Amino acid sequence: MKPAPFEYHAPRDLRTALDVLAETGPDGKVLAGGQSLIPMLNMRLAAPAHLVDIGRLAELATVETSPFGVRVGALARHAQVFRSEVAADVQPLVRQALALVAHPAVRNRGTVVGSLVHADPAAELPAVLALLGGSVRLAARDGEREVEAAAFFVGPMESSLRAGELAVSAFFPALGERCGTAFAEVARRHGDYALAGVCALVGLDEDLRVSAARVACIGVSPVPVVVEVSEFCGHRPPATADWASAARAVQDAVEPEADIHATAAYRRHLTGVLAGRALREAAARGEGG
Repeated sequence: MKPAPFEYHAPRDLRTALDVLAETGPDGKVLAGGQSLIPMLNMRLAAPAHLVDIGRLAELATVETSPFGVRVGALARHAQVFRSEVAADVQPLVRQALALVAHPAVRNRGTVVGSLVHADPAAELPAVLALLGGSVRLAARDGEREVEAAAFFVGPMESSLRAGELAVSAFFPALGERCGTAFAEVARRHGDYALAGVCALVGLDEDLRVSAARVACIGVSPVPVVVEVSEFCGHRPPATADWASAARAVQDAVEPEADIHATAAYRRHLTGVLAGRALREAAARGEGG
């Protein structure tokens, strides 16, 4: 199939791009990596009257790190972020998630911010942003705003991005000391969308006892589900923490739907198994520093 007719725009600077988006309003759609948008256009699941290609905006192809976290620009490709050793040192969960995203050809073109805006409930990066309490910076002709992850994902394939806005970057906060992360998922084939997945964060105190534990789940709800499980593990060494009860709490918190690939009951069971696995792995990484 071929896409419906549209007018193509290729701005060469951010200001021009924002002007075009302001003028086209809800009829405009941004093209960055195109790994999700192009198939949707070809299947006519999306039919914008205007396509705004930001591929020439080199100032958005950035990966900036600081002691506070990693800020990823709108044109930073999955592969570029994955290869950044500095970014992985500051926030390892991003690299752990990117290792599970699709295949090399997709990662070479797809963008981190584009994946967030696409807001697929089965995608890894929205869950990472939600678990870490990150944010997305949105720019428009009349100014910018920073939207926290909890408010950014509002439904399946739906974010709080407004007509005329461009997501220019995403911020992934850094980890604290003695904090470990892990991502576990099950897919029919490596690189496919997960039947269910869980990313976990476990923090340890100075005595190497669990001080914080939470997970975010994918593939089992319209938006990433963040579940706090510190009450089951807190103030204990990881070896004696009640990871089984924490996993059951995660299992009880999700409401998956059945499809041709898996029943709802199987997805719920799988979420619990993956939660226990990811929490233990994250705790072990926290103990290892």
